[in-house]
Amino acid sequence: MCQNCKKPYYITTAIAYTSGKPHIGNTYEIVLADSIARYKREQGYDVFFQTGTDEHGQKIELKAAEAGVTPKEFVDGVAGQIKDIWDMMNTSYDKFIRTTDEYHEKQIQKIFKKLYEQGDIYKGYYEGLYCTPCESFWTPSQVVDGKCPDCGHPVQPAKEEAYFFKMSKYADRLIAHINEHPEFIQPVARKNEMMNNFLLPGLQDLCVSRTSFTWGIPVDFDPKHVTYVWLDALSNYITGLGYDCDGENGELFKKYWPADLHLIGKDIIRFHTIYWPIFLMALGLPLPKQVFGHPWLLQGDGKMSKSKGNVIYADTLVDFFGVDAVRYFVLHEMPFDNDGVITWELMVERMNSDLANILGNLVNRTISMTNKYFGGVVNHTDVSEPVDDDLKVSVLAAVKKTDEKMNQLRVADAITEIFGIFRRSNKYIDETAPWVLAKDEAKKDRLAEVLYNLTEAITIGASLLASFMPDTSEKILKQLNTEKRSLADMETFGNYPSGNKVTDAPQILFARIDVKDIMEKVEALQAAQKAEAAGGEKAEKEEKETVVEVEAKPEITYDDFEKLQFQIGEIISCEAVQKSKKLLCSQVKIGSQVRQILSGIKAYYTPEEMVGKKVMVVTNLKPAKLAGMVSEGMILCAEDDQGNLALMTPEKDMPAGSEVC
Repeated sequence: MCQNCKKPYYITTAIAYTSGKPHIGNTYEIVLADSIARYKREQGYDVFFQTGTDEHGQKIELKAAEAGVTPKEFVDGVAGQIKDIWDMMNTSYDKFIRTTDEYHEKQIQKIFKKLYEQGDIYKGYYEGLYCTPCESFWTPSQVVDGKCPDCGHPVQPAKEEAYFFKMSKYADRLIAHINEHPEFIQPVARKNEMMNNFLLPGLQDLCVSRTSFTWGIPVDFDPKHVTYVWLDALSNYITGLGYDCDGENGELFKKYWPADLHLIGKDIIRFHTIYWPIFLMALGLPLPKQVFGHPWLLQGDGKMSKSKGNVIYADTLVDFFGVDAVRYFVLHEMPFDNDGVITWELMVERMNSDLANILGNLVNRTISMTNKYFGGVVNHTDVSEPVDDDLKVSVLAAVKKTDEKMNQLRVADAITEIFGIFRRSNKYIDETAPWVLAKDEAKKDRLAEVLYNLTEAITIGASLLASFMPDTSEKILKQLNTEKRSLADMETFGNYPSGNKVTDAPQILFARIDVKDIMEKVEALQAAQKAEAAGGEKAEKEEKETVVEVEAKPEITYDDFEKLQFQIGEIISCEAVQKSKKLLCSQVKIGSQVRQILSGIKAYYTPEEMVGKKVMVVTNLKPAKLAGMVSEGMILCAEDDQGNLALMTPEKDMPAGSEVC
């Protein structure tokens, strides 16, 4: 039994945000994690591999409204699409968690309450510059030209009641942990960034709830608040294993926590190496052993966007090249700590040179020569020459180096070592010239040994390849009529069974591709993307240019207008009027007063949506009775030609009671 057998290994990806279809840069992470998970299984570990989707937040609430569906309907569709792509890429995850899963939501409520009751969370107000796409608040010194420093989207002033987590309470403990565990944050550059830019200057308390939208997990003891993204999303790593805040943890949690590896993009390293460890400390749980912030896969001609027509999706690449070719490309082209680049031309080059020529041609030639000269039978004759020893040394060294690179998470380097086996085997064919040996009957045994060595080298290379290109590995081994080798069985050269027979008809693994044909298809795709983007912009522009004609009322004088008093009111509570199908009853703070105002807007706003909003109010209307209740003013709304209503709200945050003039 190997030394790692039965030893648990828990690996996770970041959960994908369900705001839209993931492009190839997003898909890279699941393929990278899958290759590590598969290799760990080969090493004998008992692996649990978790991925999933992050499904709450204001951005999703807005996108669902634009699509005319509920947030749950929206995320169900996108989560299904993400899962389909992960499955298409042949990833071997054990758990696909969704943050809308009932168990997850219940545990988040328990976690929030526990942290509140032990004094780690407190209620306050958050005021700052808010970026909706990132769902992040920023200070004026952090924004760049009025835009979010992360995504470049314009930020808006915002203030709202919120709960906060006392980050500074655990900062020194986290700093000590990072210093004592240098392997905790990888690569080292990410560790230095977190220490120097965030931890050592001092942590600010973290906003962990929101009231400005409703699509989130409610805080059960204060339901106008929903749990903010990071406390919700990050906790998936434990809820997916059956963590129970009450102490009744599931067997998976007992077996696999703490995680061996959180694999994430470098853009969210701060949340996983500062926020998440501190949450775990507060819960009294051990920290993950390692967080690896991988680099990005970038489009060769700049940032991906539909308006440029350069967004690349995994399913498109698979249609053009096949699953394993795409897996090979994204894994091979990504350095350990620098961004990688993807272009259509480079994909074609790798397909033709590495896959079709170096690998595919090697397998095809070896099997074809074995069939031609020996009827497909592979015999080990021990008729050796010094060149054989060099091949064997190279192959066994590559096995060892592959293992070393994978233990360091240097996946691209590991693949390079494996393809070094195939390159060396092609060179071995040139050195031994089997077609020349075949002309001399006296050298038949030598020819057999050459083909045996080639078959053995390919078997070892194909077995190593299983973690990265599983279908290709299986096809090669099937054609060689042998099983995948264990790592232990690849420590020696010469385990292919003598007398075994390869397939009669070798299969072409990868066909060469004409770059002109691919680029013609790409141009058509890019044109379609640009047209779609232009159509969306046109529709948005037309929507903005829509005008509503309203029948004019009789003119009034300035003195008539002066009789009306308009003020800003803040809605502090709201409930539906039971006796009415149309009315909502709001308690509105106006200066030092609180007035009760009834509005016929139940079809357009829920009571929960009303709370916290700043609205324009006519404050000197004579009180009136509606549905048996007194209304002490009027909340103003705009109405379009379809009868849809929208509250009139101030452009900037103004104090309740401010006069509208």
